[in-house]
Amino acid sequence: MTLPLTRLPRGDASHNASPPGFPRLPWWRGRAESWRQRGRRCQERIREGSARATTPAGAAVLLAVSALFACAVAVFSTNPPERLWGVLAAGPYGVAAIAALAGRAGPRIATALSLIGAVIVPLAWMAWSGRGQPEVGVVIHSAELFLHHGTPYQGAHAVATAHNPYVYNPYLPALAVFGVPHALFGGGLLTDPRLWFGVVFVLGFAVTLSVSRVPRPWLWTAVVTASPIIAFPLCTGGDDLPVLALICLGLALLRPSQTRPALRIALAGLTLGLAAAMKATAWPALAVAFALVAARDGKRAAAWMACATIAVPLAVDGPILIAQPAAVVSNTILFPLGLTKIKSPAASFLPGHLIAEAWGPGHLVAIGLVLLAGLGVAASLILWPPRDERAAAWRLVTGLVLMFAFAPASRFGYAVYPLGLACWLLIAGPADGPAVPAGGHPAAAREEERSTR
Repeated sequence: MTLPLTRLPRGDASHNASPPGFPRLPWWRGRAESWRQRGRRCQERIREGSARATTPAGAAVLLAVSALFACAVAVFSTNPPERLWGVLAAGPYGVAAIAALAGRAGPRIATALSLIGAVIVPLAWMAWSGRGQPEVGVVIHSAELFLHHGTPYQGAHAVATAHNPYVYNPYLPALAVFGVPHALFGGGLLTDPRLWFGVVFVLGFAVTLSVSRVPRPWLWTAVVTASPIIAFPLCTGGDDLPVLALICLGLALLRPSQTRPALRIALAGLTLGLAAAMKATAWPALAVAFALVAARDGKRAAAWMACATIAVPLAVDGPILIAQPAAVVSNTILFPLGLTKIKSPAASFLPGHLIAEAWGPGHLVAIGLVLLAGLGVAASLILWPPRDERAAAWRLVTGLVLMFAFAPASRFGYAVYPLGLACWLLIAGPADGPAVPAGGHPAAAREEERSTR
C-alpha cells in the first residue's frame, strides 16, 4: 500500500520556496535567524541564573567560590604578588559568604567586607611595599622615559643589546600617563599606577551602568570590583582594567536612544578611540562597533564615528608613531606576537601557547589560528551584523575568547575582558526589558510591573 506524502522531499524544487510575491532569501539568512533565536534563549537562561545569584543564598555561594579561588591562588600560584593576594583575600571572602546570609542587609555587608578585604587592604599593602606584577614597573618606566626623552620606548641600541624581556613596552603611549605620578613623586600608595587603574575602572564602569539604566549603578560597581574578576588583576597588575571600562562605556553609548543619537555615536567613538590609544586589545571592539553603527544607523553615521575614533589615537599616539615608527611596531606588535629576539614572558596553558611551544613551526601555526579567528569574526560582522549594543558586546566576547585562546604569547589575565563584558551585560539586561533588580529575581520585577498597570 502506498501512503500519500505529507511533506515534500528535500530534493523537490519547491522545498524551502519563498511565498509568492516574495524574493527567495539566501540560505544563510534563515540559518542566522535560527542562531539568533538560540542565542536569545541562551542569554535569557543566563540572565535568570544571574538573577538567582542576587539573592542572599546565591551571593553566599558566589562568595564561597571566590574564597576557594583565593585559596587556590595562594596554594598553587608561583607568582609572589598573586600568592600574596590569595592569602589576604581568602579570609575576607569566607567571612563575607557567611555575612551574606544575615537578612536583607547581608549582601551589602558582604560587598563591603569583600571590597575591604580583597581590594583595599591588598592593594594598599602591595603599593606601599612596592610589590606587583612586572607590568606595573613597565608602565612606570615608560612614564619616566616619556618625561625625560619624549618617548615611552627604549632606543634601538638598548633593545638590541638587552637580555631582559621587560625592556620592551607592549603598551601604546597613552597608557604611560598612569605611571606619571610615580615618575614625578616617587613610590607610595597615591602614586601607584594600580590605584589610578582602579579609579578609572570604577568611574567608567559606574557610568556604563548608568548609561545602561541600571538601578543603583554604584552598588553594582562595588559588587563587580569586589569580585575576583576585578580584585585579583587590580591588586597585582591592573593595566587592562581602564581599557575594559572604556570598551564597556563605548559600547553602552551605542544603546538605542531618541535623545541626540548623533552625539552618543560621536562620544562612543571618542571613548573607544581612547581605549585603542592605550592597548591593542581594544582594537577588536572598534570593528564590532563600526559594524553595529553601519548596519543600524547607516554608513554616514559609521563614517562620523570612525573619524571620532581615529582622532584620539592620532592626537595621542600619532607624534610618537611618526617619530619612532620602528620602535612602536617592535614593542607593540612584534614583541607580543613573539617575533622579536627576546620572547614575551607571557605564558599559560591556553592552546595557542601550547602549540607555539610544542615544535618549531608551532609559533607560526598559532599566529595563523589568531588570524583565522579574527577573519571568522570579521566575516560574521559582515554577514550577520549585530543589531544592538548587547549583540555587539557578545560578539566581541566571542572574538576575544578565540583570539586570546590561540595567541602564542597569552596569559590568563586577558580573561578579564570577556568576563568583565559579561558582567556588564548580565547586570544591564536588554534595552527593551527591565534590568536585573538590585536584590531579587526578575520574576519579582515582572509581578511589580503587572501590579502597576
